[in-house]
Amino acid sequence: MKYTIATRGSQLALWQAEHVKAELQKLDPALEIDLNIIKTQGDIILDTSLSKIGGKGLFVKEIETALLEKTADIAVHSMKDMPSELPEGLILGGILEREDPSDAFVSNNYNNFDELPEGSVIGTSSLRRSSQLLAMNKYEIKLLRGNVNTRLRKLDEGEYDAIILASAGLKRLDFHDRIKSTFTVDQMIPSAGQGAVGVECRSDDTHLLSLLEKLNNNESAARVKAEREFNAIVGGSCQIPAGCHVQINGNEFKMNGFIADTTGVPFYKGELEGTLDELEGNGTELGQLLLDEGGKAILDKLLPQDG
Repeated sequence: MKYTIATRGSQLALWQAEHVKAELQKLDPALEIDLNIIKTQGDIILDTSLSKIGGKGLFVKEIETALLEKTADIAVHSMKDMPSELPEGLILGGILEREDPSDAFVSNNYNNFDELPEGSVIGTSSLRRSSQLLAMNKYEIKLLRGNVNTRLRKLDEGEYDAIILASAGLKRLDFHDRIKSTFTVDQMIPSAGQGAVGVECRSDDTHLLSLLEKLNNNESAARVKAEREFNAIVGGSCQIPAGCHVQINGNEFKMNGFIADTTGVPFYKGELEGTLDELEGNGTELGQLLLDEGGKAILDKLLPQDG
């Protein structure tokens, strides 16, 4: 059996695709798996904030088109980049065991966020991160786009006092030593699905789905599903500063979420707790609570209006 994986060409995307390839070949050593490297709009447009050019879908549209046109069979995604809705005919076949979902503080001059002087220049391309930073204090936020290596190089060249990156990407690329500290969920709520790798395929490919099901990590999948429920109801995209994170401890879960204006004010934050058998649907519930509290006005302000 031969399959083709569609992937972006960044070092991190290739790591993820090679990881999925290796895991599939552990299940069936006879599998032949090729990579089809695709350049997405998100990879091409690097001088503009994602919120201004279309959001998360810019990293997946061309890859999903390859699945639909059958020039690829498998797509490997960072789940934080996945829009809430999938195109008709495609399905998430599995979510692998999640890596550290936290945000990492990276700096050459400071050991943690608390050491940063007021007015420091912090690099990020994420409205989610920048809104939470601005809500904490008045820092100068400067756009930071590009792959992990490019972002680290820009820090090393002195363009920023610190940058914020996903811990998972740094760890997967063996940049553990660049992480000076990590933010707790109370300090900075991660993006829905952050740290998780998802595998997408055509919904009618039953043989492939049976393989991907064996790669699925039930706990990671449950957490990511609930976080994506939150994203779906708050219109979660790169255009809305919002985040959601689920922690599981034994048979209990704790869910944190927020919606904010791009300036960090107003800022609506909430949490829900319960047992695992109650987890499904709580992402929707928490999102609705924050919308009712005042988040709806933020959506109305930031999202394009029809007509």
